[in-house]
Amino acid sequence: MDTTTFTRLLPLRQRSVACCTEVREPRLTKLQASRLADRLKALGDPTRLGIMDLLAQQEQPLCVCDITPRFPQNQPTISHHLRLLREAGLIETEKQGIWSYFWATDLGRRCLAAAIALE
Repeated sequence: MDTTTFTRLLPLRQRSVACCTEVREPRLTKLQASRLADRLKALGDPTRLGIMDLLAQQEQPLCVCDITPRFPQNQPTISHHLRLLREAGLIETEKQGIWSYFWATDLGRRCLAAAIALE
């Protein structure tokens, strides 16, 4: 084993490494990080994740009356979850008469796929 490899195996406090080494800049801008964090927060709830999965499986928009019975929460709570997903850009909605119809956006589908890949 050469000395470079051996040095990397030592705990940081035992290495003879300068404290001010070159540090790479983060890839994300502050705005990008903020947007991504908002999307992750939106997907960070089991009900919202379930709603996203349900909407992503559909070929046509779903009426809120078709979404609500699939979850143990009541309609106002489901509407709250839908609002958070919409504000994060993960779903879209259209009102037709007294009913609202929802569908997953392309961004929402990609974010859901990324979240599922973490499992």
